Amino acid sequence: MSGLHATCLALVALGAALAGLAALGLAMDRHWEQLHGRGTGPAPSARRRLRHAGTVGLLASLLACIALRGAAQGWVAWAGMLTAAALTLALALAYAARAVARLGWTAAALALLALAGSFGA
Repeated sequence: MSGLHATCLALVALGAALAGLAALGLAMDRHWEQLHGRGTGPAPSARRRLRHAGTVGLLASLLACIALRGAAQGWVAWAGMLTAAALTLALALAYAARAVARLGWTAAALALLALAGSFGA
């Protein structure tokens, strides 16, 4: 595996983990209120879509880590990606809560671009 291919897979894993955790976080009332104001909550259909998007993001992150490191070490790499993504989101929610949705969309776009780049590498 070339260095560029490995870097692209690592970016896919990190971006998908960040986007997935952001979606799962925004499916919760508390974090939704931080973004949209007190007393609001996501509609049931929006909550369902956010949960599904979060699940897909975390699964994509896991698959990228397994493709990057193999079945045994991929799970450990995934735990590291989840830790980095969770720390980033925790800091974003504490200091710039309104930027979390943009951060999630940007991370998802980064993951898709890196995935496209990994096929060309």
